[in-house]
Amino acid sequence: MHTSTSARTAPAVASTNRFSWRVVDIVVAAVLGVAIGLVFWGWNTVGGLWFVAMDGLTPGLGGIAVGIWLIGGVIGGLIIRKPGAALLVEVIAAIVSALIGNIWGVTTIFSGLAQGLGAELIFLAFLYLRFTLPVAMLSGAAAGVGAWVLELFMSANIEKSVAFNLLYLGTLIVSGALLAGLVGWLLVRALAATGALSRFAVGREARRDV
Repeated sequence: MHTSTSARTAPAVASTNRFSWRVVDIVVAAVLGVAIGLVFWGWNTVGGLWFVAMDGLTPGLGGIAVGIWLIGGVIGGLIIRKPGAALLVEVIAAIVSALIGNIWGVTTIFSGLAQGLGAELIFLAFLYLRFTLPVAMLSGAAAGVGAWVLELFMSANIEKSVAFNLLYLGTLIVSGALLAGLVGWLLVRALAATGALSRFAVGREARRDV
């Protein structure tokens, strides 16, 4: 009877542990957030110029440059694999970018929340069990949708034409899938191959693939 009870409770304990945050998860989330925040800060100039150039060609096309600003949620979710990881890393990165200084100021944090939530919802939809390239690309695309929804109201895009908003949404999805999803997945795989992520499932998977 005792053996049977233990067998029944073991999966529940394992499930709880899988979703519980460890100290190393919190530390790595913070480090990732700061590092990606610095990337955002650098991209504020490069991506900003690209955005303006593309929007100058066709209004709405600038969304193709946004993907790098969406990458925090994808990388956080792929590495830490815990509920809230994608959202937390993206928000920390947005805070770092705002604190260092950019033209958007504190509104950057709201963008981080919207984009991180979009990425988080994809990992949630797969119950934090699948972390493949397609999932990463979906997560990046969803982060783009989150950005689009926020800007409907924060940037008053809702007052612009339907054609503009549809084009902008499309470019955000493509940019999110490629620059955040694909690039983020490749970066995580490259980092895992160095052994730096040995405390995480993605690091153990990389060792098995060798």
